[in-house]
Amino acid sequence: MNDNKDVLDIGPFFHGTKVELQIGDLLEPKNLSNYQDKKSNYIYFTATLDAAKWGAELARSQSKERIYIVEPLGTFENDPNLTDKRFPGNPTRSYRSKSPLKIVAELGAWERHTDEEINHMITSLEKLTEQGNNVIDD
Repeated sequence: MNDNKDVLDIGPFFHGTKVELQIGDLLEPKNLSNYQDKKSNYIYFTATLDAAKWGAELARSQSKERIYIVEPLGTFENDPNLTDKRFPGNPTRSYRSKSPLKIVAELGAWERHTDEEINHMITSLEKLTEQGNNVIDD
């Protein structure tokens, strides 16, 4: 549960990835990012299934896409990469924390975005990268 007096969101919370994890495992910062060749200072998560699906679908790996239900074990903040840059007001309910997330369950089935939607998103992200604008504030 979030320790903040002004709770940003009560969840439930999701983390989309292609990493195989077990119930009770902890997702912690300072691990290799799903999206860039660097270690991330934060662990990212969301309270919307749609954003979690994007996380799983866009993660750099050929492994199976997975969505976990997670419990934040410390304070968290709005993800400035989405809230400030792309979606003012945080409609994606995207967050980040320097504290671990505990895996409490895995969603067994969920509907992927269409291949067309995924390819469009990948193309858009590649354009941002070419322009030097796909920088993660981490």
